[in-house]
Amino acid sequence: MEETLYRAYVKILEEELIPAMGCTEPIAVAYAGALARQTLRELPESVDVQVSANIIKNVKSVVVPHTGGLRGIAAAAAAGIVAGDAGKELEVLSAVTQEQIAPMADYLHNTPIAISPSPSGYIFDIQIRAEAGGHTAFVQIAGSHTNVIRIERDGQALLAREYTEGGQVDRTDRSLLNVEQIVAFADCVEIGDVRAVLDRQIDFNTAIAQEGLRGNWGANIGSVLLKAYGNDVANRAKATAAAGSDARMSGCEKPVVINSGSGNQGMTASLPVIVYAEELKATREQLYRALVVSNLVTIHLKTGIGRLSAYCGATSAGCGAGAGVTYLQGGKAHEIAHTIVNAVAINSGMICDGAKPSCAAKIASAVEAGLLGMQMQRQGEQFYGGDGIVVKGVENTIHNVGRLARFGMAETDREIIDMMLAGQAPGC
Repeated sequence: MEETLYRAYVKILEEELIPAMGCTEPIAVAYAGALARQTLRELPESVDVQVSANIIKNVKSVVVPHTGGLRGIAAAAAAGIVAGDAGKELEVLSAVTQEQIAPMADYLHNTPIAISPSPSGYIFDIQIRAEAGGHTAFVQIAGSHTNVIRIERDGQALLAREYTEGGQVDRTDRSLLNVEQIVAFADCVEIGDVRAVLDRQIDFNTAIAQEGLRGNWGANIGSVLLKAYGNDVANRAKATAAAGSDARMSGCEKPVVINSGSGNQGMTASLPVIVYAEELKATREQLYRALVVSNLVTIHLKTGIGRLSAYCGATSAGCGAGAGVTYLQGGKAHEIAHTIVNAVAINSGMICDGAKPSCAAKIASAVEAGLLGMQMQRQGEQFYGGDGIVVKGVENTIHNVGRLARFGMAETDREIIDMMLAGQAPGC
């Protein structure tokens, strides 16, 4: 594999497979809040939060970790302001102590925190303006969860970065990804180049999945699957991924390693592959290489869809998981391409109606589609070009998925958000 492309693929994994504690949208709000307080240099006396509609959608129903069960944009902002460590980015709340939870709730109750729609038109936008002692601070994050594009103190810009909606955020070019090269990279990658990020993904995501199965979290989809359908490897793969989401959506204070800005997608892309590797008695090296496939396929699909959309991101990660399991079982680029196309054809109608406990069930459905897509290709069955959104060639089908999600479902996204916000207070 050409060296420049090889290094780009390594860098993409390093950029995407990062740790986060809590659902990434409320955590991004908390991160912006922590940055605002850091810039203001004192506790704000009033806070104005402006966010895009998709941020509202993904924050309103999940518990913010280390807050004693608080939910919503105002709670996430207050948590970051009172107790966040901005230097930890998506682990901004990881060092919160028990003693800080009560002051956080008091601050939320006693401080004016206004919530309103962002005027920018960006799909992903968080703006926080904080005031105290005659001083102001302003922070804006746009495009992705840690992409800080502006910081001001008293109206003077301390940081200003160019940002264009739909443009490339400051990261490695994702258009370099394609299925054939992903498999070639997985075949040849020096394990030392990816071991650290994949070990962390294995350890973190396995730990929260085990907690999801052990505890009482959300709707307990992982446990329901095991009780209802037994302990075969396919069901365990679905249940384990779902259990991680059960815990995470309900405020579990364990970190996960995300993929494409999402912990649910990070767990969906990794945990089924880990379960199958154990079942197949695969070596650690084989597991690493299969995780390279699953993660990069997920990123490749999600790139065309965008960070936030009406298209459920777990669908892409389920395709990635199916691709990774196919690789574990000896599949090459041809078999993996068919797995992806089959899975896309099965499950591409699933909507995203915000982060919440039912995400765990959607993850189970996405993993099922990935595994059925794999079984179809193993038995010589496939969907063909002309079957719905499927066209000849895996890359062309992936392109269609991006078009469907980014453009075709734009109005769907608006309707979903209107339904979710009907009758809700503006601070939800």
